[in-house]
Amino acid sequence: MHTNKKNINRLIKTAQGQLEGILKMIEQERECTEISAQLLATQSILKKVNVEILKSHLSHCLKESFETCSEKEKQDKIDEMAKLLDKILK
Repeated sequence: MHTNKKNINRLIKTAQGQLEGILKMIEQERECTEISAQLLATQSILKKVNVEILKSHLSHCLKESFETCSEKEKQDKIDEMAKLLDKILK
């Protein structure tokens, strides 16, 4: 992974802290809308992490492999990304 690991680690730890906070909110029987707002904030952080990791993959890993791969391997890489994008967009 060629992305900024320090930034990714910081974001993941923030999301982890938010999840721990959400668990406490549930235990405290806080309002559903408050819990939902925190869930959305956590999802937003995780989406940001995923975008950073995928940008790194496209910029480095995929680019490098396309320079040396056969046509079949290139198509396999494209199919792999298409499947992943399908999951993201659902």
